[in-house]
Amino acid sequence: MTQPRSSVQYDWMPPSPAGKYTAGVSLHSHTSHSVESLQFIHRMFLEYPAMRALFTYYERRSRQGHGITLNFEAAHWRPPLVPRMALDLESEQIRCLGLKPLVSLTDHDDIQAPLLLRTLRTARKMPISVEWTVPFGATIFHVGIHNLPAEQATEWMARFAAYTAAPCERQLLALLVQLHCDPRILIVLNHPMWDLYETGALHLRELQRFLATHNERVHALELNGLRHPRENQQVATLARTWSQLLISGGDRHGMEPNANINLTDARHFDDFVQEIRVERLSRVLFLEQYRQPWSHRLMNSTVDSIAHHPGFSEGWQRWDERAFHPDRDGVMRPLSELWGSGRAPLPLRAALAVARWSRHRTVAHLLDRVLPHVDAGTAHTIHEGLA
Repeated sequence: MTQPRSSVQYDWMPPSPAGKYTAGVSLHSHTSHSVESLQFIHRMFLEYPAMRALFTYYERRSRQGHGITLNFEAAHWRPPLVPRMALDLESEQIRCLGLKPLVSLTDHDDIQAPLLLRTLRTARKMPISVEWTVPFGATIFHVGIHNLPAEQATEWMARFAAYTAAPCERQLLALLVQLHCDPRILIVLNHPMWDLYETGALHLRELQRFLATHNERVHALELNGLRHPRENQQVATLARTWSQLLISGGDRHGMEPNANINLTDARHFDDFVQEIRVERLSRVLFLEQYRQPWSHRLMNSTVDSIAHHPGFSEGWQRWDERAFHPDRDGVMRPLSELWGSGRAPLPLRAALAVARWSRHRTVAHLLDRVLPHVDAGTAHTIHEGLA
């Protein structure tokens, strides 16, 4: 088997390697079709006594005043960009580097975005891709499945959903074997070190067990553009341990384009898949935004989600039009339709105002000066995992 050849470079460290290639590949970004859980809000409320009391108050008020029981397992929000806007954002960044854009959008357990975009004359060959939620033992993994065959995509999605709803490791093996046997499909383990349930060592043990079983059918491990360099360094070390290839994945949810891409001379996405799977060659380029303070970038992504976007379509401009909760009959409805007064509760409005205030130019400039940037030495930690 061909040995993996991964390279990691940084656009802010001249000379930029982008000019040596003809195309840039944007992998793993989300559109308004991604369902993003609001469970983190519930966990945050329960973690702090004062917030726990506030949660208890609003839970009682919601039940008594509106007949609605707060359900954070079902509640969710959606990223602000509709598919065409997400495609244009990722494509424009790559064009600005003088490269042809190859974009693969991967919503959570949903392929509607690429299916809709393929109806456009300019996007007919867009890959049909998804970020599949894979429960595994005591944890979950997110697996990027890129370039599903159009004639089989709907059937594959039904099979993925069946596994996610009722996990069976024997069935997972069968699914990955069949996916791997199709040379057109690219399988990426996204942000493998990300521990959703915060189980610590248990997640790492499950990760090792997952790779022990499925490493031959995973084509690359993701260096994530929205995760901290230290975590990406751990992924690089993991890739070396398992003789795996490293690949880019921006994980964009907001308005900032992916912070990393792959460089290639592939003319089409099918060719890029062969470059990864057969040649075992991957060239990852981190872009300027990855150099910015990590905590600042996370805050900006959050503010993008709760910001008012007046230029968007009617019914998609405010954050509470993009966040959903079951009504008293269990029907999912935008929060904007569920507020009794037509407005969010005052404490919530105040918290959102504080978060949006961080986007003010003066505050952002101050944070930019105070928070540490990713310098050449810090970025080199990713290289240490490749050594």
